[in-house]
Amino acid sequence: MKKIYLSLLLMFAALYVSAQNPTLKTFYFMLGKWEMKTKNGKILERWHKHKDSLTGQSHKFNATGDSILTEAVVLKKINGEWHFCVTGYEKGNEGKTDFKLVKSIKNTFTFENKQHDFPQQITYQNKGKDELLAWIEGNINGQKRKIEFPYIRVK
Repeated sequence: MKKIYLSLLLMFAALYVSAQNPTLKTFYFMLGKWEMKTKNGKILERWHKHKDSLTGQSHKFNATGDSILTEAVVLKKINGEWHFCVTGYEKGNEGKTDFKLVKSIKNTFTFENKQHDFPQQITYQNKGKDELLAWIEGNINGQKRKIEFPYIRVK
């Protein structure tokens, strides 16, 4: 019985450590093409793997199929910590912003930059092989706001 208890304890400790110190492979669930339908068209995110990072791009498509690049992202380690580095191209959201990984619990990863206007947090959650939930949240004029992006994998 002691061996089983010790084995379980070691297994949970290993899971805790891996959740607190994710590797690049931890984020592979994001790879591929993801789509979210909107009332005006759709949003498409594409993620690619590189040697030591992931890169992503987000495009908005209107009902007629015209698209604009809204942002490009690099998920990489900086000084030993994971960062979600966003370059925005959409009007009112231009420029570069860096969000540091502050929480990783189970399949949910939260990146934060408290100095950014909005959002202050970006979260990605692995919902399974073909579902991905992302959300942004923070304060705008003292009001808490959260916007969800439920994505479905595109084959």
